Parts: sequence; C-alpha cells; structure tokens
Amino acid sequence: MSQRVLTTESGAPVADNQNSASAGIGGPLLIQDQHLLEKLARFNRERIPERVVHARGSGAYGHFEVTDDVTGYTHAGFLSSVGKRTEVFLRFSTVADSLGGADAVRDPRGFAVKFYTEEGNYDLVGNNTPVFFIKDPIKFPDFIHSQKRDPFSGRQEPDNVWDFWAHSPEATHQVTWLMGDRGIPASYRHMDGFGSHTYQWTNSKGESFFVKYHFKTDQGIRCLTADEAAKLAGEDPTSHQTDLVQAIERGVYPSWTLHVQLMPVAEAANYRFNPFDVTKVWPHADYPLKRVGRLVLDRNPDNVFAEVEQAAFSPNNFVPGIGPSPDKMLQGRLFAYADAHRYRLGVNHTQLAVNAPKAVPGGAANYGRDGFMASNSQGRDAKNYEPNSYDGPVETGRPLAAPLAVSGHTGTHAAPQHTKDDDFFQAGELFRLMSEDEKVRLIANIAGGLSQVSRSDVVEKNLAHFHAADTEYGKRVEEAVRALRED
Repeated sequence: MSQRVLTTESGAPVADNQNSASAGIGGPLLIQDQHLLEKLARFNRERIPERVVHARGSGAYGHFEVTDDVTGYTHAGFLSSVGKRTEVFLRFSTVADSLGGADAVRDPRGFAVKFYTEEGNYDLVGNNTPVFFIKDPIKFPDFIHSQKRDPFSGRQEPDNVWDFWAHSPEATHQVTWLMGDRGIPASYRHMDGFGSHTYQWTNSKGESFFVKYHFKTDQGIRCLTADEAAKLAGEDPTSHQTDLVQAIERGVYPSWTLHVQLMPVAEAANYRFNPFDVTKVWPHADYPLKRVGRLVLDRNPDNVFAEVEQAAFSPNNFVPGIGPSPDKMLQGRLFAYADAHRYRLGVNHTQLAVNAPKAVPGGAANYGRDGFMASNSQGRDAKNYEPNSYDGPVETGRPLAAPLAVSGHTGTHAAPQHTKDDDFFQAGELFRLMSEDEKVRLIANIAGGLSQVSRSDVVEKNLAHFHAADTEYGKRVEEAVRALRED
C-alpha cells in the first residue's frame, strides 16, 4: 500500500519538507516559499486562549445507562426507560491553575458531563464537591482573581486567598472540604462528582421537583496527603491524565453510579435553609439518595486538543424535562459559560465534532448563520429567518421545564433568609463528622496556608469563621496558626 502524499493546506503536493527555498545555496530565504510560510504561520496560531478557570483538564467518552425508573420525576427522553444508553463525554479539570499546571494539587476538580441525547445535548457542569465558595455570581471574578496568580508576584499569594475568604464567611463550608482529606484526589477515577447546584425536573404530568446530582465513584474514594501530592506533582505533573488514559487503554473502565436528591417544588419555600444556596448541602435524612443509573468511560479521545481543549460545556444546555432553579450562582453560569466558549472558540463552536448534538435526528436545526468558521451549510433554498413559508424548522410551543414563580420588586437583593440560614453550621457539621486523624490533617492544611498571611486582621477574621463553625475547630486552628507564626 503506497503512502499518502504530503500536501499544503490547499491540497497541493509538497516536494521538500526538509529544506526551505533560498536565493542560491546558503542565501536568504524566499517569500515565495508558500509551504514554509504556511507552516510557520499555522504554528504561530496553534494555541487558543485557555480557559480562565478549569484550564487544565482531561476527558474521555463513554455511556450512561439508566438502571432505575425515574419517569415519575422527569420526562427527559434519555432517562425514559431502564436499560437505555446515552453516549457521554466527561471532562475533568483543576480550577485555579493554568493549562501547564500540575494535576496533583489542592484544588476543587471540575466534573462536566455532556449527554448526547436525541433531544439535544444536556450539559451537567459540576465539581467533585457538593458545595462552592460563594452564593452570588457577581463575586465570582473577584474570587477567581484572589485564587490565581498575583499580577505583581506572578504566584498564588496566601494574602490574597485568605483575604477574600476572610470577607466571605459563606466560603467556610467549602474551605473545610478543600482543606480536608478530599482536597487532593489520588486520581480522577477515585473521586465523586456532583452537580453542586439545584436543578429542576418536570414529569409528563407537569409536576416539578428540585434535584441535586451525586455521581458516586465505583472505584472508591482515594486521596493524597499534601506531602504525597507535592512529590507526585514534581515527578509527574500530568499524573491524573496519565492515570485516566492508561486505565482506559488497559480496559479498566472507570464508572460512577448516579444518585439524585428530589425535593417537591412546594417544599422549597419553607425549608429550614435556602435550598438554592450552593454553599449548603441537603441532608440525606431530609432527602435520601435515589439511584438513577451508571456512567462508564471506555474510550480515550484521539486528539486532546480537538476533543478535550475544544470541548465546550454550558449549564444552559438543557433538554425537555430538565431546567434551572433560582440558584443565583447557577443563573450566572447560564450566561458565563456559553459566553466564554464564544470568546475562546468562536460563535460556531457547537459545530465542532465534540460539541455537536450527534444523537439528534438530522442534527441541529436553527437559523444561526455565518460567523467565524461557519460550516453549517443549509442548501441553496434554506432561509435564514423565521417564520417562513419554505418548510424551515418551527417552534414546538412546549417549554423544556416548568416555569419558576417570581414576585416582588427589582433590585440588588440579598438572598432570602430562611429560618435556619447560616454560613457556618454545615461547616461545623462536616468537621464533627471527621475522624481525629482527618481533623489533624485538616487543621494542619488550614494553618499551613493561613499562617503565611502577612496581615493579622485577615488572620483574625478567618479564625472567627472557624470558631463560629465549631468551638473545637476554631480553637485548634487558632493554636496551630499561632504556633507556626511564632516559629
């Protein structure tokens, strides 16, 4: 079998790919060397802007299979029958560092799932923690700025990290998660995933439920200590990527069992704390886990850039039977994620293979046209307006989910207070659930960072948060910080 001929971008055969054209032997190069200029110009443009957050990521394809009947809660087609399988793509990531950062670091992990359903792509964009640091998206840019590299020093600064948390008491719960044993997963396979936010399910009768997603790893939880992680990050910065690729290539396919918590919509208003506050969890005693199905990853991408770096997940990609909740952070993400991809990848990023709605019969059908890298040719008779008289796609008149009730006056309102809303109680509960060994490591991790803060008032504000969460928690952190600062 003869080898294929090397060609230029336009398809012309390349005669010499080892030597540039020059004006005589040893002479200056010629601008007429189209192949040289094309290679250098393309090389200069190989990189696109990295994600501001979740830049360092890994991904794989697989499937989701329904194991339990949930049709009483949602009419989503891909959840419509036991045994039904849907192709998925899952992207894992760290949050704060850049594309060149190490995998084995203390940081939340992104857990973003794209379900290629017959009714469109459903993107569930979550983390490996059930809670987050803040409640309102207007604080998100400030939060991320405080966690990323300082504009002067070019490194993550404890002063910035802890100063933001000192002014954000609602972060205490997530800080306790992050600084605890699960703050550094041993691999992407050995951690849980969560939708984190509250979403809405609607059944075929029009009945609605608020829902939280829990992907429980079937491999078991495994984590690294700070010392183990520092060693691994130095030896193999791509440790989690390596583990995921090699496991799948060996046929050891990672899997997660999906459970949900379901709250009838009518119960939300009088629940003891705001159920749409992403800094809190719903206790399982109130809303037990209900099994839904199993997610399996069984195929590695052929090209990391094309399929992982260019994968675009947007929480506003819902399907019939699933919709949003009044969670403020979720509401902000409904805009921000899609906008980030329009900036990074272009307005036509949904036409890329990894992002296209491949299971929809006939593919996406709309009147979006043109723009950078457009490839959605609709034929000579297709119209780019609606309504029209030429059999173009038409609306269904059927909302994806039930409407959310609203009332009151517009304004910059603080989140509504429920009877037992509190920024510290659940952080204290989490601390009290820990074993003594877990508590020792948690205290050491917090004190290690907080003791490096230069301003005493910032230290005191953070200590007040831990005292408010639990008396023992606060006392032990305070003593550990004092000991380190006196050394």
